[in-house]
Amino acid sequence: MFNMSRRSFDEKENPKDSRLTLPLSNSTTETGSMQEISDTSSLESQYLNEPNWPRSWQAYACWLGCFFLMFNSWGLVNAYGTFSSYYVGHSLRNNDQLELNLIGSTESFLVLLFSAPVGRLLDAGHFRYVVGTGAFLVPFGMFMLSIAHPNGENALGSYVNIWVTQGFVVGLGMACYFVSSSQIAATWFPNRKGLAVGFVACGASVAGVVYPTMTRYLIDAMGFNDAVRLVATLVALTSLFSLIFATPNPAHTHPRPQSYRKLKTWIDLEAFRNPAFNWFTVAVAFLFFGFYPVFFNLEEWAAVSGYGTRDGSSVPIHLEKADSQSLQTFWLLTIMNGASTIGRLTMAGFSDKTGKLNMHVVSQIISSLLVLVLWTIAGSTSAAIAFCVLFGMFSGAVIGLPPASVANILDCTYNTPSTKHIGHSKLGQWTGMMYSFAAIPSLVGPVVAGHLVTQYSTYITVQIWAGANLMVSAVCMIVARWYLPCYDGERIGDKIAELLGGGECATKGKEPKNSAESDGEKREFSEATTRGGSCFPSGDVSEETLDKENTSARHLSVV
Repeated sequence: MFNMSRRSFDEKENPKDSRLTLPLSNSTTETGSMQEISDTSSLESQYLNEPNWPRSWQAYACWLGCFFLMFNSWGLVNAYGTFSSYYVGHSLRNNDQLELNLIGSTESFLVLLFSAPVGRLLDAGHFRYVVGTGAFLVPFGMFMLSIAHPNGENALGSYVNIWVTQGFVVGLGMACYFVSSSQIAATWFPNRKGLAVGFVACGASVAGVVYPTMTRYLIDAMGFNDAVRLVATLVALTSLFSLIFATPNPAHTHPRPQSYRKLKTWIDLEAFRNPAFNWFTVAVAFLFFGFYPVFFNLEEWAAVSGYGTRDGSSVPIHLEKADSQSLQTFWLLTIMNGASTIGRLTMAGFSDKTGKLNMHVVSQIISSLLVLVLWTIAGSTSAAIAFCVLFGMFSGAVIGLPPASVANILDCTYNTPSTKHIGHSKLGQWTGMMYSFAAIPSLVGPVVAGHLVTQYSTYITVQIWAGANLMVSAVCMIVARWYLPCYDGERIGDKIAELLGGGECATKGKEPKNSAESDGEKREFSEATTRGGSCFPSGDVSEETLDKENTSARHLSVV
């Protein structure tokens, strides 16, 4: 009876696809969220029979193209610390750290702010226009930076011109790349989303190695402006590759809205009725409060602490005596991004086995402890390098796993054969909504950190600010995980109650099933990822009551 009512509910939610299941219910009224969508494809059987690894070369060419999309979005953001270190010693030496951080945080703000509309446009199939816009703006902004920046090594530059070109124009182009990279790649790898998104996320950390090293050596060889022009050339070539090959799987569903003027086209209210998604979104917001202050201020912290050296005529606070083993500061950022590549790839691969959110929680806790403990007590160049390696590894998973975690939540929310393709089609929108919510924190976080440095003339303030926000993010992820059932369909709270002696709910959950329930039905219960109620209904509960419980249970997810 419970199984039949569950199927009836799914058919009511998705009448157009109920033709592929038994007609157990005659009620085919569409929900509001589905009335505005015209599916271009409803081949949910694709996701049931999809091989673990695609057999088409287009899938792997797309994978590399998406890698380059991330390479030229968050990769350039990760490399901004090297640009900031040059500005503070040369062209913008009269500006304080707050203003310098604002250039990088503007990039991250725009990337996140436009994530929701970009994700919805991608869901509707407009990927060519989205990627094409970014392929023009990012190289254009970098080339314009080489013109806006003064030619002389010690000449003062215009802060506004540098902010507009590098912060605003390049940031707008990055906004077209970011969500596109993970969403387009995920359409080719539905059964390996964690690893697929992890490989794409490596583009940011690899760029964080390539761009700082390339920029630093080219500046020494030919000056800042010519160095930026060569960087812009690399950006243009990789962007062209992405424009050609970063195309989604042709079999992927692209629901097109009937009107782009309606709010529900851009915001899926169904997402905000999912408590796990809500808490995870808050966690990502606190993540961006504390994450990029580390990257933007690492080089200057090393310089003023004596663990790194750089050229330039000005520093914001007093320089300590240099360590005998000090090295060029850009190497610290390069080491951190290189270690991040390892973390993004390996932990994303393991997340397919351990669960995306489980891996995310562990990585977030360790990252926050590394900032609060190891970074604050680092007293030598060797300790600074150790922090860069460890934080890079775990923070790589932290910043790379959110799209995979959202995909996991969607897969569990729309988990039946007749609705699974709906979850795939909403990946861009839900991911974009999550990131757009974090736009303001990504703008404010580095600016607050810069103000703390200027106000108190010490980088301990940045360390405490970043670490505290990362820890709060970890707590919010744990709460999100609390709402998700385990693999056997039982919630964590029920398991804890059983371990502690059990209670009324735990007892009800252990009620023996009647003889009508076969082994196959039990197995179906264990795989029913929407089974999340704290107490299970008895066999004589009415079908109407079961439908209500199923409706609320749909909003729970499973690892």
